Amino acid sequence: MTEKEIERISDETIAKYRKYVNPAYANILQFSGFSVPEERAEGCYIYDISGRRFLDCVGGYGAFSLGHRNPAVVEAVKKQLDREALKSHFFLSTELADACEALAEVLPGDIDFSFLCNSGTEAVEGALKAARITTGRPKYVSAINGFHGKTYGGLSVSGREVYKTHFKPLLEQTENVPFNDVSALEKAVDENTAAVILEMLQGEGGVNVATNEYMQAARSITKEKGALLIVDEVRTGFGRTGKWFGSEHSGIVPDIITMAKALGGGVMPVGAFSANERVWNALFGKNPFMHSTTFGGNPLACAAVLAAIKTTKELKAVENCEVRGRQLLAGLKGLQEKYPEWIKDVRGIGLVAGMEFEDEDIGSLLIASCGKRDLLAAYSLNNPKVVRLEPPLIITAEEIDTVISILDEAIAETIETVSELI
Repeated sequence: MTEKEIERISDETIAKYRKYVNPAYANILQFSGFSVPEERAEGCYIYDISGRRFLDCVGGYGAFSLGHRNPAVVEAVKKQLDREALKSHFFLSTELADACEALAEVLPGDIDFSFLCNSGTEAVEGALKAARITTGRPKYVSAINGFHGKTYGGLSVSGREVYKTHFKPLLEQTENVPFNDVSALEKAVDENTAAVILEMLQGEGGVNVATNEYMQAARSITKEKGALLIVDEVRTGFGRTGKWFGSEHSGIVPDIITMAKALGGGVMPVGAFSANERVWNALFGKNPFMHSTTFGGNPLACAAVLAAIKTTKELKAVENCEVRGRQLLAGLKGLQEKYPEWIKDVRGIGLVAGMEFEDEDIGSLLIASCGKRDLLAAYSLNNPKVVRLEPPLIITAEEIDTVISILDEAIAETIETVSELI
């Protein structure tokens, strides 16, 4: 493809974004240097229409744990497409039964039942409904800077006002408390609380990792006060933290787990919420249609779930995540030691890590500088001061070294740019 053709396609796409999609987003992409459209993706890399290759450390915000277009998952979905794509909802679904069985085998404790939907925020909506019908209570407690989606229920229990203010009134009885603060959580949970919903790792909050003591206390407090514990594993499920589910680090078993992103193997959009028998009987025991979905749990999605679970095991992706995660965090801490006046903190677990800067504009400039060097990184939605890295779990040691090397160059360039502006 010639430079002239690339420029024409890019200009036409930007123009259509401005006219039909999202003008402000188009401006951000153009400013950041990402105005050339993607063409294909494979493994840990994305290619634009010019053939330029980018090492992907955004990873679909956790969706591409097995990389882009994992061959086993792609093949499973293709085979299913030749048989049946969507269900009539009149007959039993072998695919759905098999997918839920496979989920039960990797979910912790007595969480044996699953409802498949299409996204993480749908999973959260289902979990909130399940908690209310199980307890008969109206109140939800969640954490400041938590992120649970942008539908009304998910937004109500999320923890940054900028995304909530213009859509109020939301769910009325919700309370946000400081993350990792046991005392604040204990005070907030009362006889009206249906559930506490927490992330084990606040991805959009700036890669804030829950302490084991905090998660254990959340489990004890909810049990003591008759509330349910929902752990939102939309980002952390399926190996992202070095265990199948992030809550396993603290040794707890919640009442409900939500998941999505990596659940579809990076090929299909799939979400789910899973729970124990008590919750399932409360939600579906008297009326099996109390919660339902048209497209959730379709055969294509189920084929992707089955293949994703099998492939994650075969590739030992969870184990690789633990090892490569330590390498990534050590590399980032080395950069913090090199640039202590600029990098305020480095934190993470498994293959999700963040660098916090003093000013959110530094993060934006750094992301653009990384892009110039063919590395994709992201800022955190609820804390733009934090630049986040979430590479596929299949990333190699050599690729981690490349990430650190590029970041080193990009940080140096960003510091020089900012210094010139001061």
